[in-house]
Amino acid sequence: MMKLAALQMRSVGGDIAANLARVEGAAAEAAAAGATLLVTPELGITGYGAGDDIPALAEPSNGPIVEALQRMSRDSGIAIIAGFAEREGAAVYNSAVHVDGDVEPTVYRKSHLYGDYERSLFMPAEPSTRLFEHRGVACGMLICYDVEFPENVRRLASAGADAVLVPTALPAGWSGTFITDHMIQTRAFENQVFVAYVNHCGSDAMFSFAGLSCIASPDGQVMAKANSADETLIFADIDPATFAISRAENTYLKDIRRV
Repeated sequence: MMKLAALQMRSVGGDIAANLARVEGAAAEAAAAGATLLVTPELGITGYGAGDDIPALAEPSNGPIVEALQRMSRDSGIAIIAGFAEREGAAVYNSAVHVDGDVEPTVYRKSHLYGDYERSLFMPAEPSTRLFEHRGVACGMLICYDVEFPENVRRLASAGADAVLVPTALPAGWSGTFITDHMIQTRAFENQVFVAYVNHCGSDAMFSFAGLSCIASPDGQVMAKANSADETLIFADIDPATFAISRAENTYLKDIRRV
């Protein structure tokens, strides 16, 4: 079992130092509340709305951003998932990294880019299954638009994930509200996994965000949810054993027939 914290964050486009400082403060606060893993939004360190500055801000997965996150993980005693612009050679990816003290970081690259804005800045990665274990819970990562394709969550669940952790940058509007009110719970239920969907709030220079970060359980219920406007931490206890009855009654993964 683990206690999960999700930071609904108002990041500053292009100000890596300010965004790292905000995550560091949240890590200390979450650890003090007993959480062992903190999830933060899509491109939260780089700033989602940094626009044309993103290629210059992109760093390799062993660069200063990831090193700073590892340091704050060691100092606070809490694992962290954070979004950043990752550079590998000439390619720039929309990535999320999991750091846990001195453990080798796990990096996930977004496979489904949303809209002309993202496609002009990032290279789409091939869909991948990157799992790590945290306090006995098998965890997988997706980023924002990835979770709106059911195949991505099903792939992680079929590989053994208990929880799918999703940094996002969901814009304000009716479609965003539908996703947070219905789709996240559905993804959790149809795969019998926990889904944490962790968004920005407020606005940056280019976008206004929906907030509404949420954590859903395998039975499709909302365990925690933030409002639309405020920067906040939400928490949930992630214990797969608690939902054994739901998994026994809703055997989608066992019963699926491949075409």
